[in-house]
Amino acid sequence: MPRDYPENLQELERLFPDEASCRNYLLRLRWPAGFVCPECGEKAAWKTNRDLQTCKACGFQASLTAGTIFHGTRKPLALWFRAMWHITNQKYGANAIGLQRILGFGSYHTAWEWLHKLRRAMVRPDRDRLKCYVEVDETFLGAKHRGGKRGRGAPGKIMVAVAVEIEIVDNKPKMGRIRLQRIKDASSQQLLAFVQANVEEGSTIRTDGWEGYNVVASHGFTHDVSRASANVGDDLLPRCHLVVSLLKRWFNGTYQGAVMPGHVDYYLDEFTFRFNRRKSKSRGLLFYRLVQQALIAGPVYGKEIEGGIYSPSRKKATSKRMTIVRELASETTTKTIFSQEV
Repeated sequence: MPRDYPENLQELERLFPDEASCRNYLLRLRWPAGFVCPECGEKAAWKTNRDLQTCKACGFQASLTAGTIFHGTRKPLALWFRAMWHITNQKYGANAIGLQRILGFGSYHTAWEWLHKLRRAMVRPDRDRLKCYVEVDETFLGAKHRGGKRGRGAPGKIMVAVAVEIEIVDNKPKMGRIRLQRIKDASSQQLLAFVQANVEEGSTIRTDGWEGYNVVASHGFTHDVSRASANVGDDLLPRCHLVVSLLKRWFNGTYQGAVMPGHVDYYLDEFTFRFNRRKSKSRGLLFYRLVQQALIAGPVYGKEIEGGIYSPSRKKATSKRMTIVRELASETTTKTIFSQEV
C-alpha cells in the first residue's frame, strides 16, 4: 500500500502547494469510500462553485470542513497543514511563540488557539481502551505550597490519574500505551470512573495500597495490590512513576511550567499522543494521524479554549449527522485509518 503522507518538508511543500491540493487530501481522508451525505446517508452528490457537496437525494449541502477542527476557519488549509507538520515534527512539543514565528502570525493568541485546537484532535473520541495488565496511580501537577499538606490531600494542585499498559515482549514486560486524565480527588468514585473509561473489563489492575482502588475488584477487574509499604529504594509501580517523571519534565522543559490549570487537559492529550507514538520512525505518519483525527474530533471554539476545563468525553460526536457518516464507513477503511492506536 503506497504511503499517503509526506516524509519531509520538501515533500510537504510539493504535495500541498495550494488550497485545492489540501482540500482534495482532506476529501480522501474524510470520505475514503466516497462522499456520504451527513443528513440522509445518500452517496450521490454534485459539487457547487463554493466547493460544497450537494446531496442529490435531499439537497443538503455539506462543507468539507464543517464539524471538524477546521470548522469556520478563515485561514488557508495550507497554513493548517504547515502548523500540523511543525507540531508533529517537534520532538518535545511545540509552543505558541514558535508556531507564531514559523507561520508568520501577527497575533500570538491565534497561534495559541490553534495549538489548543490541534491538541484536542490528538486523542480519538472512540479510542481503544487499555487491556490485559495495567498499572494505575495518581500524581499532582502544580507548584509547591509552603505550609501545605503533603500526599493525596494536598491543596492547590491538580490531580492526574495515570494508567500504563504492560506488554510482554520476548518474555519481558515492556511499557505499552498510556492514559492520562484530570480527576477531582483520589476517591473511589473518581478512580473507578477513570479505570472503567480507560481499561477493558476483565483486565488486571495493579495499584498501591490506597483504599480508593479497592472498589475495582467488584466491577469486573482483577485487583493486584502491591505491598502497602515499601523499603527505601523500592519502586512498586515503576512504569507509572516513569511516565509521571517524564510528564513533569516535559511540562517544565517545553512549557517552563507555565500551564494554566484550566488548560491542563489539552497538554495531557498532547503528551499522550507523543508518548504512544514514541516508537514511530516516520514524522510524516504522525502528521497523517493528526490530520485524520482533526477530521473526526469535532469543532473547537475559541470561547471553549479560553474558558478551559473540557469534558474528558471529548464530545463524542453524538449528533445524527456524524453518526450516519461513521456508520456508513466500511469496516476495512476504518481499520486502515485507525491501525495505529493513540
